[in-house]
Amino acid sequence: MTIKESIKWGSSELVEACQRPQYEAELLLAYMLKKDRTYLIMHDDETIDIKEYENLIARRKKNEPYEYIVGKASFYDIELNVEEGVLIPRPETEILIDLVADIIKKENITRIAEIGVGTGAISVVLARKFPNLYSIATDICEVPLRVAQLNINKYELGEQIELRKSNLIDEVSEPVELVVSNPPYIAEDFLLESNVVDYEPKEALFGGRVGDELLKQIILDVKTRGIKWLACEMGYDQKEPLSAFVNELGVKSIQFYKDLAGFDRGFIIEFM
Repeated sequence: MTIKESIKWGSSELVEACQRPQYEAELLLAYMLKKDRTYLIMHDDETIDIKEYENLIARRKKNEPYEYIVGKASFYDIELNVEEGVLIPRPETEILIDLVADIIKKENITRIAEIGVGTGAISVVLARKFPNLYSIATDICEVPLRVAQLNINKYELGEQIELRKSNLIDEVSEPVELVVSNPPYIAEDFLLESNVVDYEPKEALFGGRVGDELLKQIILDVKTRGIKWLACEMGYDQKEPLSAFVNELGVKSIQFYKDLAGFDRGFIIEFM
């Protein structure tokens, strides 16, 4: 079968599995051939063995995320290693990073903590932006800690980022000036798409019966520790309950922000 015929076949197989079947069919074929997509166009009449390609297409057809199939994810200005057991970084988290970067610049912050390191996306990007920044990044699960270490090593950031197995910031005894997190915030009974709920780690998705329980605990922990800044992602429907919770708790300020689709997506708290 030629490259052109292979892409046509792969596209038809993925029509029900993804929004851009031809694009993903091309990406998977390029991945198999270890070439870029331009090569596919320039050599579309080349005959190839599609046995491995059929396997890749079959996996994607079952809604397995593309990033798990190829073992990598593009995020911000970098490429990260990913695998099952680690949350795939989302474009929305880039907004959180930019907001945190503004605070780091404005406040001349040099020490931060990240809760729920996942792939290391947040800590890695911030460390690359700020060579004098030191981060302690925590996770309660072994797989994210292992994958995050791979990404830290990949970008030679071992001097700037320290990983710790910890529930929230329980194992962070040193003073830090800011905490950043993209924690689990989805309610237990919320229906997710198959490619998310069937493959991505549930401990990185679900935040409790209501969904905001972990967020509230993080807010309490950061306030109790006397840390000045907290930046978190949240669910689109959690602004009102979190606002009420924070106002009752008493903080200097809380600012909510939206994602590119216009949904409430996170908040920045400055504590007194």
